[in-house]
Formats: sequence, C-alpha cells, structure tokens
Amino acid sequence: ALTVRFITRRFIGDYDPTLEMIYRHVAVIDGDMVHFEILDTAGQEDSLQIEEKIKWGDGFAVVYSVTDRCSFDEVVRLCFLVNHLHGSPKRPAGADQPPVVLVANKKDLQYDRMVSTEEGQSLAKALKLPFYEIS
Repeated sequence: ALTVRFITRRFIGDYDPTLEMIYRHVAVIDGDMVHFEILDTAGQEDSLQIEEKIKWGDGFAVVYSVTDRCSFDEVVRLCFLVNHLHGSPKRPAGADQPPVVLVANKKDLQYDRMVSTEEGQSLAKALKLPFYEIS
C-alpha cells in the first residue's frame, strides 16, 4: 500500500500484502527526472529469495509496522543482509553502499501500537540510518 500511495498519491485500502509486484514510476526529485523500478516484496521470502532481491536493488526502504513487533525485529537482519551483500568483494571497487532508510508505518494506529517511536529512532541511530514514521 505504501508503494501504491507513493506512485498514485492515493491511499488504496484494498491491498493484498501477499502479492509481489514491480512498479515503474518517474518522478522529478530536486529538479532531476528519476526513473524508479520498485520491487514491492510480499515479505514472505525464504533466505535465498530475499538475498536475490537484495542483490537486485540499488536502494532500500526497510519498512516495519508499529503494530507488529515481529516486523520490527526483522529490521536488523534485513539491514545486515543489505550491508553484507552489497559490501561483498564482488562489487566494483569504489562502489558506494546503497542508500537505506528505515520507515515505521501505520503511526495512525496508536491504540494498536507495539513499537514506540523512540524504539524506532534508537534503532535507526544505532544502524546510522535516516528514520521516518508515517501512516
């Protein structure tokens, strides 16, 4: 739903989170036209599948739900995999690490919250990542 909202500027309430999709989108950012190819994963991959998807990417939004402690607990593992796979000796010399941002989703669901804003900020600080809390 987050990807669809980014592309269409509308919230789609009817969304199947088990579907994996690749979206193509063009946006103007800081005056430059940027072509996005976004892999919206289903989040149910085994280790080999997730590694292949991480190798495919050039940048990452690691998203967890503030209403789901398990999704928050996966953040460190996913960030480790990104750093490990993109920091391997097989990468071209001088290649930068891909940009990664930590995103806490569903901040509007205060009564169902299981992960505090402070926990998200603290983790982002420890991982040296930008942090955003959205809904």
